[in-house]
Amino acid sequence: VLHSAVGTPLDWPEAKKVANHVRDWGIEQLLAIWRRAKGKERDALRWGDEVEYLVVCYDDAHHKVRLSLRQADILEALASDEKLLQEGGGVPGLQRGNANESDVAPVFHPEFGRFMLEATPGRPWGIGFKDLLDVEQNMKRRRTIAKEHMAPTEYPITLTTFPRLGNEDCTIPHYPVSGPKLRSQFVPDEIANPHIRFPTLAANIRWRRGRKVEVNVPVFKDENTPWPFHDPTVNYDLHKWPEDDDVRNGAAKANHIYMDAMAFGMGSCCLQITFQAKNIEEGRKMYDQLSPLGPILLALTAATPIYKGFLADTDVRWNQISRSVDDRTPEELGEMPLKNDRWRIPKSRYASNSTYISQDPRLRPEYLDPNLVVDVQLKKRLVDGGMDDLLATHFAHLFIRDPIVVFAEDLKELDLDKVDHFENLQSTNWQHMRFKPPPPGNDTGWRVEFRPMEIQITDFENAAFSVFIVLITRAILSFDLNFYVPITKVTENMETSHARDAIHTKKFHFRKNPFSQRSKISGCSESSTPTPTSRPATPLGPVEDEYELMTIDEIINGQHGGTDAFPGLIALVESYLNSMNVDVETRCELARYLDLIRKRANGSLCTAATWIRDFVRSHPEYKKDSAVSDRISYDLVKAAEVITQEEGRSELATAMLGRWGRTT
Repeated sequence: VLHSAVGTPLDWPEAKKVANHVRDWGIEQLLAIWRRAKGKERDALRWGDEVEYLVVCYDDAHHKVRLSLRQADILEALASDEKLLQEGGGVPGLQRGNANESDVAPVFHPEFGRFMLEATPGRPWGIGFKDLLDVEQNMKRRRTIAKEHMAPTEYPITLTTFPRLGNEDCTIPHYPVSGPKLRSQFVPDEIANPHIRFPTLAANIRWRRGRKVEVNVPVFKDENTPWPFHDPTVNYDLHKWPEDDDVRNGAAKANHIYMDAMAFGMGSCCLQITFQAKNIEEGRKMYDQLSPLGPILLALTAATPIYKGFLADTDVRWNQISRSVDDRTPEELGEMPLKNDRWRIPKSRYASNSTYISQDPRLRPEYLDPNLVVDVQLKKRLVDGGMDDLLATHFAHLFIRDPIVVFAEDLKELDLDKVDHFENLQSTNWQHMRFKPPPPGNDTGWRVEFRPMEIQITDFENAAFSVFIVLITRAILSFDLNFYVPITKVTENMETSHARDAIHTKKFHFRKNPFSQRSKISGCSESSTPTPTSRPATPLGPVEDEYELMTIDEIINGQHGGTDAFPGLIALVESYLNSMNVDVETRCELARYLDLIRKRANGSLCTAATWIRDFVRSHPEYKKDSAVSDRISYDLVKAAEVITQEEGRSELATAMLGRWGRTT
């Protein structure tokens, strides 16, 4: 998430004084990258996945589960595993790398929460179909290795959030709440990674906005839920820090679950995919064409119906993370007239994309955000430095933010062979897509990071969604597909994705005709082999005619009736596989993954969010009051572990996730 330099971090009042300094040097480093790498060419697409785990600790005697804060101990155990290091795995910087390329062990990384681990493959995945078939087993191996370096009572679970994070006695070891960095009513400072960057990030976000972060999630109204609902865990009589006044000033909204710290967002787990493009043009195209798919994949992977021991009336994590790192001041939020700040900023620094960046002739000006906020002076410096208007606009938009964590030592000298100042801004703009320039000093190319997907309970599901988005990317590039809709509609779709069971109850703005004017895939269906056919140039009509509201099922599985019906993403992937003459065995293996996506979209299989919600509501201890007790949380996490351990090749897992109610 953030580069790992260590130094003397500046408190916000001092960091604010040097914000322009950091931005200026960041722009200089970006221009240096641009000059070095704008013509960089790679042979073929490579990609990687990131899986994040919650480390839970069971107290079976009392039917209780807590978060284990032993991240450092577990990483130390991994770092001292000589066999793992010899296989090229372990932790960054210590791998020996003597293993055969196909046997490289995974690498484990720290995350914001001290109860989290991140695991990546030990080498990037390649373009070959064999690599796609290796992903699932590699993910299983990562979980096995992680578990082997944990205590017997601990387990690496892939739930998006811990059901009772923020409730009393939810961590082991236990620490008192309301520390000086987070100043939270609900979680201790010790819940965050102790690396100085993380507590400083949390403290300076709070300091900059002038109050604690404010995370309010609509509560799910069940038969016996008190209404209006007032979060019973909120203490209105706390007087330890000035920010304790927040709740007395209305921070906790009626009928909402209230949370007040970065840990409630950045303590969430997700599944991220990073692609390396062959050159900058391909990277920019992938960034644009994958952007409209973000909200669709967010809804498809919905897995977050519980916060702080209560059922929520939303299914995904995105907005909660957005609010947990929202450093905007009252002026930037539009709550007060602009006086000390430069502009009103419509979104948190964790938000959906606001830009398109490809120099694609199909990118119409109407697709761009007419109200995009950019730093005009910084944009001019980028354009004067040779960068084109679209990409300069993108970075000048990211650079409207202040750097939050600044180390005094980094301000002594500008080093154009480093990217620390650029990454200070780039890596703390958490959008659902990220465009990543090549880092200096190695052979890495231009990359695009796909960030919206929720982590899934089983390795099979995480592999399925990873493989699916890779195949979609290959279809986009092979068939020159066009998914452009106005970027403001992508933002609207991201909001729609949050609705409870949005996958089946909501419609999303989506492009009706994905085919380029140069070619169309005829007979685009599972049973036919596509052949490119010429397509007459279409005069540009109103942008509003290019897209319509579709269900997730229509987007994934296709619309019925008429030659102009949208074929569905699955059919586009199948057509790509047909064009590649994939062997039968590989095709059958890939079909397992596509079948999961297909059935998730048409309702044959439910999302993890629906499964979790129904598990809670069917639990004998549930009182139909929206509350998720210790016992329910314990049984839920145990059930998720059972599914993970016994999934086999996938059949049990998909069957269990397709069933409602208890599985233990």
